Amino acid sequence: MRTISPQIARRLAISAQRLTGPRPRPTANGMLELFRDLRCVQIDPIRAVERTELLVLWSRLGKFDPAVLEQLLWQDKTLFEYWAHCASIVLTEDYPIFRHQMARHAEKYPQDQEWVETNGAQRDHIYARLHAVGAQSTAAFDDLIEREWQSSGWNGNRNVGMVLMHLWFNGELAVAGRSGNKKLWHLAQEWMPQWTPRHELEPEALTYIAAQHALRSLGAGSARHIRQHFIRSKYPKLEQVLKQLVKEGKVEPLQVVEKGQPWKETWYIHADRLPLLEQIEAGDWRGRTVLLSPFDNLICDRVRTEQLFNFYYRIEIYVPKAKRQYGYYVLPILHGDQLIGRIDSRMDRKEGRYYVENVYAEENAPMTKKAGRELGRALRNLARFLGTNQVVYGENIPTAWRAEM
Repeated sequence: MRTISPQIARRLAISAQRLTGPRPRPTANGMLELFRDLRCVQIDPIRAVERTELLVLWSRLGKFDPAVLEQLLWQDKTLFEYWAHCASIVLTEDYPIFRHQMARHAEKYPQDQEWVETNGAQRDHIYARLHAVGAQSTAAFDDLIEREWQSSGWNGNRNVGMVLMHLWFNGELAVAGRSGNKKLWHLAQEWMPQWTPRHELEPEALTYIAAQHALRSLGAGSARHIRQHFIRSKYPKLEQVLKQLVKEGKVEPLQVVEKGQPWKETWYIHADRLPLLEQIEAGDWRGRTVLLSPFDNLICDRVRTEQLFNFYYRIEIYVPKAKRQYGYYVLPILHGDQLIGRIDSRMDRKEGRYYVENVYAEENAPMTKKAGRELGRALRNLARFLGTNQVVYGENIPTAWRAEM
């Protein structure tokens, strides 16, 4: 069995995630190429710095025009919004993968489906209005609920919104646009382009396709990593499919060896990534200093991130301020093939200033002038993407880096 070191595994992951090497061009074609490597980009409404989907793309493309993403979503329709490992932007060409989820949503959540059917008048009203008028926000629909939605969580008693969400999960509705963070809904049959592939996949066929997508995006990884990536926890018969892929020569097993000791799990690499592996093993690899969204694809599997980078990361958005260790919206710092620290920052759009409140360095971080210069450059580039040249630094910044930033 081929063996690799943890460093090679890290470099494979970073390269597969397009966080080093030539940047894709910030055009529609370049962005679509990037999505084919990532397969999904998470959506989140919090904009303390910038929306996560834009930060993920900026980390890879550099400065780009967000209108290009909107073109791919709302005009070309080569991308659409659905649930991957979380609410995400995904490829329309992957529609059969998500259609499998849509078709089984009612089976997985029968009580929710029964509640929607009980409120049939609400459903009919939504259908009739969208068919007659076109895309509409949640607020455009009358509340015709006959039986209240009961929940003690974040969605408590939001009746119309919950019907819309269930119809979206079922594939009956699509997100056809956004007004700020508010979704505009439309009938999926009328909104999705005619060329959308709508064939159904059997469970093993779905895993056969989706596992390869996930493995290419990971660079290399174990079955556990595949399960946590792309369509998280939705890989029927994964072990059986991996054996088939190995037999067919599309996937090769790997062993990660650290200081002469193999890691417990068998890892895998897709045949498409073998040239990249050979390039990295030959020493042809050069990293960058990149700031990552808290929801970035490279670190969305927190257990893998800790295993591969020795970097413990948790989002503290919902932690009371007094109990936060690092801050509300913290961006990890990727420097070469290591995660060397994190930035607690915010964009003040009224003042037109990007505030870097705190910079925390990991114990093994290189406290060098070079690292400080590259981090400063990354922060200034992010500020320009956010629309300002004013970066305001707080007091809590490592001395060795501050002088160069």
